[in-house]
Amino acid sequence: FKLPPLYAPGLDSCRAALGSCAMSPAVQGLVLAALLLVLSRDWGCAQAAGTSGTRKPSVVLILTDDQDVCLGGMTPLKKTSALIAEMGISFSNAYVPSALCCPSRASILTGKYPHNHHVVNNTLEGNCSSKSWQKIQEPYTFPALLKSMCGYQTFFAGKYLNEYGAEDAGGIGHVPPGWSFWYALEKNSKYYNYTLSVNGKAQRHGENYSADYLTDVLANMSLDFLEYKSNFEPFFMMISTPAPHSPWIPAPQYKKSFQNVSAPRNGNFNIHGKDKHWLIRQAKTPMTNSSIQFLDDAFRKRWQTLLSVDDLIEKLVKKLELLGELDTTYIFYTSDNGFHTGQFSLPIDKRQLYEFDIKVPLLVRGPGIKPNQTNKMLVANIDLGSHYFGYLQDLIINKDTDGGGWSLLPRLRGDKNLTWRSDVLIEYQGEGHNSSDPTCPALGPGVTHCFPDCVCEDSYNNTYACVRTLSTSWDLQYCEFDDREVFVEVYNLTADPHQLTNIAKTIDQEILEKMNYRLMMLQSCSGATCRTPGVFDPGYRFDPRLMFSHGIWHLSASSVGFLCSFLQRDSSRSVCI
Repeated sequence: FKLPPLYAPGLDSCRAALGSCAMSPAVQGLVLAALLLVLSRDWGCAQAAGTSGTRKPSVVLILTDDQDVCLGGMTPLKKTSALIAEMGISFSNAYVPSALCCPSRASILTGKYPHNHHVVNNTLEGNCSSKSWQKIQEPYTFPALLKSMCGYQTFFAGKYLNEYGAEDAGGIGHVPPGWSFWYALEKNSKYYNYTLSVNGKAQRHGENYSADYLTDVLANMSLDFLEYKSNFEPFFMMISTPAPHSPWIPAPQYKKSFQNVSAPRNGNFNIHGKDKHWLIRQAKTPMTNSSIQFLDDAFRKRWQTLLSVDDLIEKLVKKLELLGELDTTYIFYTSDNGFHTGQFSLPIDKRQLYEFDIKVPLLVRGPGIKPNQTNKMLVANIDLGSHYFGYLQDLIINKDTDGGGWSLLPRLRGDKNLTWRSDVLIEYQGEGHNSSDPTCPALGPGVTHCFPDCVCEDSYNNTYACVRTLSTSWDLQYCEFDDREVFVEVYNLTADPHQLTNIAKTIDQEILEKMNYRLMMLQSCSGATCRTPGVFDPGYRFDPRLMFSHGIWHLSASSVGFLCSFLQRDSSRSVCI
């Protein structure tokens, strides 16, 4: 190990001091080795900060729950737009690798696609906050590494993973490694009558607005942390609000807001999902008046709950400014997934492959970021952890993540001479069980989330994978379902932004095959192989070996069929299987 010159004089002094102590040479060696480990850690972080005397930047991540961007989800957040978006950068093409809370949150924490962190849906069986997740993934989330490797104070408040606190997974006494302060909601989003794990101890809340309204409680806890934290260490805060998730209970002062607002009647509202997966085709078109009234009410209440999030942002920014921390802190604002209200006659939910469910807001302000920027590059929430380590150039902890090579930091600071991805993977495994929904007894087994009017939003075979491509020449989505139909959906979003027309049967066969190969590769990728050039990048090369590095058990019949026909037709390609 070569010690940086910065620490050499101090080490010489330590050697002299140790030599004067009654220690054997072997014990002195052990002490010096431990010192070297600490110095090397601090040197890597200090070097990354720019100068040896500069404290590393702090980071705040605000994560909302089920907030869309396609249907006007940012409209109620006037303060947030002024304090973050107008003071920094807005990403107009930010996506989640799974349109569901738990897999998406796991991707944020790990920087991995669902097929690598293995959280596939919101159930314990789907690895959501399970014992397996706790053992294999939690010790290596980016907050744990920020704390252990760089000495960050870490603070969590709000919804963690949907099954957090389940008795079969350690209950609320389980505090994930890496968090200095832990205020986590037991299970799924609520506004009143919930339990928090306060560093492993239960704190129960009722229905008194001033003491219990969760969004406000999270705001107050966050302000207390900022007030009493150490001023000598950088901090990472993750504040995860219940809004705008159901049950959509607004604060009393906002219950009459947006009275004249209805869900947007956009191009795919209340129309039949022609040439789509059977779960979309089963929706009733046109929707009943009661369904439309239900989704309009839900839409309005969702906006009302976001007004308290707007207040939280304002309080947080003012506190950082008061403490003199605002100019050295990155503030990120995003959501775990989008949402739909009436698109393709699906009343309310997420879990689908379409833009309204997979596209989310992403706003950032912080050191070196110029105000009033909009960036159109394709980003995903697996990139967030990579950003936090983007300034730690001598640490390799971000290299093992699926987004690790795509640090956002240079882009945030305006460097336009960088290559960037042109596609991301979207994947989801359905939650349906082999039993009938009790609220809709006439339906067969395997469907779930059937409301209102027994329109089902999920099923056991609502299992799909997509490549979302965005390049200078193409704005395309290619999806395959793992079901009996082996269904394929393809959309050209340049010509068809509302994804009305499935062009799987009419698109050029060469493009179809390339997208199929790319999907197979991404479904098998890990780490650096997730960052190889997409099919519309100049550096794209088809390498079938990448598709088999992690096995082919998960590839659909259509994928294998495409591959076989391709290899049989083009003898110039060689592959060993």
